[in-house]
Amino acid sequence: MDHIDENILRELIRDGRISNLDLAEKVGLSASACLRRVAALEKKGVIQGYRAVLNRPAMGVGFVAFAAVGLNSHTKASQEAFERAMAIAPEVVECHNITGAVEYLLRIEVADLPAYKSFHTDVVGTLPQVASITSYVVMGSPKDLRA
Repeated sequence: MDHIDENILRELIRDGRISNLDLAEKVGLSASACLRRVAALEKKGVIQGYRAVLNRPAMGVGFVAFAAVGLNSHTKASQEAFERAMAIAPEVVECHNITGAVEYLLRIEVADLPAYKSFHTDVVGTLPQVASITSYVVMGSPKDLRA
């Protein structure tokens, strides 16, 4: 990857629906050269897909929290069981296996505090491998580059 590829990626992160002609102009390439580079980045797996950025409040999501989850067993089976449970939980929009004092960091998006309490108590709280849950309520997100 060179600086032109990096510029292409930066522009696509800002606007994944930008036309090839506009993208080419912004990065200083001909339209055909730009199209070839984007196709090459897709083929290499650098660009894995394109997504819509959603307005969560407009969808009824008014509460976001991160939860640090510690497991009571550090076995592969315990981790796999937890990950399967999180994969099917619609409230969990991100699940990261991390290092440190706990094993997982979750991003949870729900309608409101009662919905979070229900998820905390009735979903995560019922998993036999969960030893601890520490919640961090998001007050605001001055920078969020996730697509």
